[in-house]
Amino acid sequence: MNISLEKSTPVNARLVVSISEADYKPQVDKNLKDYRKRANIKGFRPGMVPMQMVQKMFGKSVLIDEINSVLGKAVPEYIKENNLNLVGDPMPVNELENPIDWDTQKEFSFSYELGLAGEFSVDFEKVPTIQTYEIEATEKEVEETIENLRKNSGDQIHPDTVEEGDMIFGTFAQGEWTSKSAIPFKAIKEEAKATFIGAAKDATLTFDLQATFVDEKSIELATGNKDGLTGEVTFTIEDITRNAIAELNQAFFDKVLGEGKVSSEEEFRSEILEIIKANYKREADFLLRIDAEKALLENIAIELPEDFLRKWLIQVNEGKFTPEQIDADFENVKKDIRLNLIKNEIATKNEIKVEYPEVLERTKEMIRGQFGMYASADNSMDEMIERIANGYLTDKNKQDNFMKMFNEVYAAKVSDVIVANVKTESKAINVDEFKQIVGA
Repeated sequence: MNISLEKSTPVNARLVVSISEADYKPQVDKNLKDYRKRANIKGFRPGMVPMQMVQKMFGKSVLIDEINSVLGKAVPEYIKENNLNLVGDPMPVNELENPIDWDTQKEFSFSYELGLAGEFSVDFEKVPTIQTYEIEATEKEVEETIENLRKNSGDQIHPDTVEEGDMIFGTFAQGEWTSKSAIPFKAIKEEAKATFIGAAKDATLTFDLQATFVDEKSIELATGNKDGLTGEVTFTIEDITRNAIAELNQAFFDKVLGEGKVSSEEEFRSEILEIIKANYKREADFLLRIDAEKALLENIAIELPEDFLRKWLIQVNEGKFTPEQIDADFENVKKDIRLNLIKNEIATKNEIKVEYPEVLERTKEMIRGQFGMYASADNSMDEMIERIANGYLTDKNKQDNFMKMFNEVYAAKVSDVIVANVKTESKAINVDEFKQIVGA
């Protein structure tokens, strides 16, 4: 077998694979003998079918399968051994250019179009200094956070009259149609809220649906009617549910932070402030990672085989996108490809590897996040979380779970290297200023 690479430009090449009879015949003969042993053909005992008949019946398909097997191994091995930095996948050249006679031909030649990335290097010294932020949380953020926690942690009560924010349960009626349902206050238009505020349990209200609810989806969800209900309805209030604001007491402190973590309001506020600072630090770190990647893209030039890429994108998407649609998003596609090439180069230079324990720990973190405060407050859940994580990663019905988490760990490691190597300059700002930067 002979493989040659013919470059037409620095980023476009053709891979030519020439296969001789010696490359495939031994395996083809072996496979045909196996077919003969298993063949069940009328008039012949098992294993006694004439080889000539086996060849005539199965020879061509066995040959094609073996040639494809040879190519399937030879092409990726050549690419790996020669460190070809591919963009996209090898594209077989149309068979019309090299027609094959499978009945008589002994020597075969196959060609593939390759797209290559232009040569580049990652030099962090050439990347400009990146602005980082130290976010100063104040008493204002502490108060807002505690207020939200109190609203979300309070018990539900059932008052006698409606106030803004309540959930109202009752029965809709229009003619012969009735439906028990609930109305969340957020689904009511501002100008229609007066109809409900102050209304007592057992009261019957009359209102127009379109004039009362914020949109058609809200009407459908509230009434349970999917047939485009319109006009005036009545609604009899049967229950009112309200989330009471939790008291600032030990039970509340324990519920939010874990039992015994703090023992006074002063300690609680101090702990909440540290949590807020930690949350904003994570957001600032996340923004730094985004800005660092953007800086790499802006300062590392990589030539790409654009015509090849367009053709490959159309082929790999099997006609789902037109050339016009590909062109409309082509700049973003190129950015993604360039960023992946840069990250792969960083990973190779820094010998980044991912082990199963790291993937497992990342998965456990994800599951802890789903359990929220319950997982962090009670270490007795660790064993259960590890069992769930292992099950998630080894689920045979969802084999992509492992690769998803593997890729997250890999991406985080590459990002850590980038952040550790770029030059940064820190600036202290308040929360509102940071929100404006993120919004922009």
